[in-house]
Amino acid sequence: MAGPDQSPEERLIAQHFRPLATHPGAFGLADDAAVLSVPEGFDLVVTTDGVIAGVHFFFDDAPADIARKALRMNLSDLAAKGAKPLGFVMAVALPESTDDAWLAAFAAGLGEDAGRYGCPLLGGDTDHTPGLMSISITAFGAVPQSRMVQRSGARVGDSVLVTGTIGDAALGLRLRGDRNLASRWRLTEAMAGHLLGRYLRPEPRTTLAEAVLSFASSAMDVSDGLAGDLGKLCRASSLAADVDVAQVPLSDAAHTAIASRPTLLETLLTGGDDYEIVLTVAQAKLQAFQAAARAARVPVTEIGRMRSGDGAQFTRQGKALVFARPAFSHF
Repeated sequence: MAGPDQSPEERLIAQHFRPLATHPGAFGLADDAAVLSVPEGFDLVVTTDGVIAGVHFFFDDAPADIARKALRMNLSDLAAKGAKPLGFVMAVALPESTDDAWLAAFAAGLGEDAGRYGCPLLGGDTDHTPGLMSISITAFGAVPQSRMVQRSGARVGDSVLVTGTIGDAALGLRLRGDRNLASRWRLTEAMAGHLLGRYLRPEPRTTLAEAVLSFASSAMDVSDGLAGDLGKLCRASSLAADVDVAQVPLSDAAHTAIASRPTLLETLLTGGDDYEIVLTVAQAKLQAFQAAARAARVPVTEIGRMRSGDGAQFTRQGKALVFARPAFSHF
């Protein structure tokens, strides 16, 4: 309960965020720092990402969806490294117009996900801003020592795989800005809802983290588009990848949209916010990885192979594709 001598910031923290700080090292958010113990024989994995109003979310998006997306995009990074979540810290900059009802809904969504993914709030900072709302989260995870799955471990002959489906969130973003596109793309109401949901509420592949750790030679999450992120993995591994676009997994909604507007293919392959995992697996381990993915109930699809060379080459019916903008960029 808020005390009579508490500042407005202290009251805000006590009312909305202290209930989320279930880790004993968070000290109920009553101190300047938290204590996070890493299990013996494990390394600490750290990742940070954030969202800004008008850049990563719409001003009228539901507060709970904004909270979930801010946390889940960090959990996606941890999953791609094979890491188990330990907790997170958060810094929020709130416009003066932010009221208690908005904060209550934001904290409820954040708390539900913190519990769902076993990643409690450890601390952070709250400020008012004369500008746009921003939420920045730093998440912590653990992997066995020296075993974090990096981008740089791919080898010639490895299979390239992706989880889930690609491009739904990019289409969902466009729909979020113009609902009339649903009819132009000949989408059913359920299809349009699927695409919007994929943009608003990504599903980090945390249940696949153990399989990634056990079998992947390299991995990263797909946040800036499959073409661009696979290109980053190739550069880190000093190799090339050949991808047959026909093998890239698409949802029924995405197939329908492309059938009506073939030019959307580039949007699917280069748009952001998929929060799937692209990874490489040696041929000798491929069947075991696929079995582990089935056990984790995460769909995975083989889309190509690694080879000597440079960059990610996407082909369709034997012809190389050239993208106007290979990846989403904040700059």
